[in-house]
Amino acid sequence: MALVTLDELRAAQKRIAGVAVRTPLMPCPWADTDAHSLHLKPESLQPTGAFKIRGAYNRLAVLTAEERARGVVAQSSGNHAQAVAYAAREMGIKAVIVMPDTSPAVKVENTRSFGAEVVLVRMHERDTTPAELAARHGYVWVPPYDDPWIIAGQGTVGLEVAEDATALDLDLRTVLVPVSGGGLISGTAAALKLTMPGVRVVGVEPELAGDAAESFRTGERQVWPFEKTHRTVADGLRTNSLGLLPWEHVQAYVDDIITVTEDEIRAAAAVLARRGRLVAEPSGAVTTAAYLHHAEQLPPGRSVAAVVSGGNVDPSLLAELLA
Repeated sequence: MALVTLDELRAAQKRIAGVAVRTPLMPCPWADTDAHSLHLKPESLQPTGAFKIRGAYNRLAVLTAEERARGVVAQSSGNHAQAVAYAAREMGIKAVIVMPDTSPAVKVENTRSFGAEVVLVRMHERDTTPAELAARHGYVWVPPYDDPWIIAGQGTVGLEVAEDATALDLDLRTVLVPVSGGGLISGTAAALKLTMPGVRVVGVEPELAGDAAESFRTGERQVWPFEKTHRTVADGLRTNSLGLLPWEHVQAYVDDIITVTEDEIRAAAAVLARRGRLVAEPSGAVTTAAYLHHAEQLPPGRSVAAVVSGGNVDPSLLAELLA
């Protein structure tokens, strides 16, 4: 399978301009140490609360008129769902979103608020139901990560990090990126390696959903049962394997994948709220958790950037994290 190119990444950047927010690299003096300084890229500030709008809009923007008329179907625990629903509404496209019945209520409600039809299913049916609906109704399937247009859209995160690090004259050595199905880290790593070859890209995922870390260590794509990955509080990172195309990108461009504990994720989300003034869902807090609790695993070099991938946290969980 072909890896996304720099031309494809830059074309995606043009398509999403004015739709996705160009999030800043925020300095975090409260997190500076003798060894490292931290900058956050708060994708929680996107109009749908997460980075997913980048890939979803890029994918829908290249649909033909005939495909748009048929409508789209997608599956997601929440952030891709909201992104597809929002992008479809902006383009006047019918959207049907398949979500696990364990998805946070706030994500289900937000998806419906953008005009999408939501179909709630059991977790193990999430990945099979869209194909059934597409076959029955003719919808175009918009996958959450295993798609070159999605990967290129998410990769605009990496283009922005590279551009802003250069503008700020940062000696950027490491970029931390959450890992789930792999769309974000694939595109971000490709963008960074193609524009800033010296930067190391490190993926972060929960210990309880560590399929990508195991895949990276063994050199073979691992698939975990949903019963295992579903244990983590980071609901956006419960995917049980990397996608096939993301796995190719990870092997080509990612330098390491590390895991963080549930306690570290919860503590990082609280720190981001209290010190960073950012509302981050647990999935978005894993990179900060890695910076705060696993600095010894990071490559040498002072400047570190961490992608805060989303902020769509259930209010009751946020209250619990801050208690």
